[in-house]
Amino acid sequence: MNSYDVIRRPVITEKSTQLSEARQYVFEVAEHANKIDVKRAVEEVFSVQVRAVNISHVHGKERRLGRSQGYTASWKKAVVSLQEGNKIELFEGM
Repeated sequence: MNSYDVIRRPVITEKSTQLSEARQYVFEVAEHANKIDVKRAVEEVFSVQVRAVNISHVHGKERRLGRSQGYTASWKKAVVSLQEGNKIELFEGM
């Protein structure tokens, strides 16, 4: 499996921006990816050393528009902690 298939996109929120100051970065990852896959992918793509990976499932929420209703898509979130002295430049411009 390709590393770019494991990491879908970075999650840019107010909370994830605050976490980046503590060398923790949030990514949306593939549904079948585990902690080891995410660690290898981040180390390969961004050339950093990963200290820890925490994964959680974000369940879709019910949304309504008039009488019709549906659900947003569920997705998998990974919070990646980096070792001392490492940072990802993608998040530094925010």
